[in-house]
Amino acid sequence: MATEVKPSATANARRSSSFLQIAIAVQTLTIFLQAVSAGLLLTASYGETLHSAGARVMYGASMLYVLAAVLAWKRGGGSRPIWHASGFLALASVQVVLGIAHVPSAHLPLGVLMFGLSVLALARR
Repeated sequence: MATEVKPSATANARRSSSFLQIAIAVQTLTIFLQAVSAGLLLTASYGETLHSAGARVMYGASMLYVLAAVLAWKRGGGSRPIWHASGFLALASVQVVLGIAHVPSAHLPLGVLMFGLSVLALARR
């Protein structure tokens, strides 16, 4: 009779940490692509459509970051990533509202801040 081998706690923690790293990397990439599409917004007719679609993708990436942080916490990763991810989702929510309201004086600096914070989170993982 064969016995079932269960993954160790360290293997589970490593897997959830990898998922967290991937989620942060995806978020960072989507924010960078939003900066690119913002440039296209100023120069190309399809820029607005691309930037609008990118906002939805960036917001989804922020939600993925929250999910990854919750999974990492459940596997013993501590609650700090949840606070970071939740704060980032709040910033992303403000960013979307500012974009819809056409408030570039706050929207652009917040986007730069979000990119910097996301790169920092990625470097810390």
